[in-house]
Amino acid sequence: MNHNVYLGRREKLGDLTLLTAGKVRDIYELDADRLLFVTSDRVSAFDVILPDGVLNKGRVLTHIAAWWFGQTEDLIANHLLSTSVDDVPGLNEEERAALEGRIMIVKRCEPTPVEWVVRGYIVGSGWKEYQAKGTICDIPLPAGLAFCERLAAPLFTPTTKDDEHDMAIAPERAEELVGTAVFAKAHAATMALFQRGTEVLASHGMLLADTKFEFGIRGGEVLLIDEALTPDSSRFWPADSYATGKNQPSLDKQILRDWLETLDWNKEAPGPTIDPAINAKLAKSYAQICLTLTGSLPLGIIEEATA
Repeated sequence: MNHNVYLGRREKLGDLTLLTAGKVRDIYELDADRLLFVTSDRVSAFDVILPDGVLNKGRVLTHIAAWWFGQTEDLIANHLLSTSVDDVPGLNEEERAALEGRIMIVKRCEPTPVEWVVRGYIVGSGWKEYQAKGTICDIPLPAGLAFCERLAAPLFTPTTKDDEHDMAIAPERAEELVGTAVFAKAHAATMALFQRGTEVLASHGMLLADTKFEFGIRGGEVLLIDEALTPDSSRFWPADSYATGKNQPSLDKQILRDWLETLDWNKEAPGPTIDPAINAKLAKSYAQICLTLTGSLPLGIIEEATA
């Protein structure tokens, strides 16, 4: 078995039973207080899970997410307890090999029904709406902004969380969904995390165009959960080639989105098979971001993967 591509969605892992499978992560119950997150190599675009996995993607995402959790603990507590497969009971050797580097043991939380999205630049669906209405998520913006222009201030544009298609909602609606106290903490953390991400990425020659966070509630405390500032949840651009009015070189999943936009595909399941050259380019980009940011690669990924 090729453990470098893991599509997951296994009903059983050792003695553990699958609770739920998202677009990328599978969640198993360890006990009443802890969950096991397994980050697969599945990849989604336009809210559709594509049939192929991306080489070592789950390991890279886990490595980056764990690194960011450590870098942001002073801003907000998070759910991470361990990334060691040795802490998962009951696995056989085949399961241990498949899961090495792609698991997180986390505190059990109640996720908020909101994705906490921040935009620093005008691009993607925000650009399309701005062209049509002069707004992003119905928030009015100044006239005359250029494609990929930096916004005067980061824009908070939350969405619903849906298995089919996430929908943009007003900040006021997000507050209604989670309650005033939770909203205040999560919104403040969202903006502080975006600022931290912007500063850290800038020090590595990257711009943070936009990103999304997820939060959970545990014992009345708001925790950062899922992942943070990864190529799956964010749009990264190289700073040295940035210019408005054109597409930016991709350092994230945009490589895949741009390729998909060239196809005759209605953006509904089932998605197309990924061209092997695009798949390899995406895997290399993920590995390069991981090495640049964290200074290391997950076990089993060699530096030549980024060359």
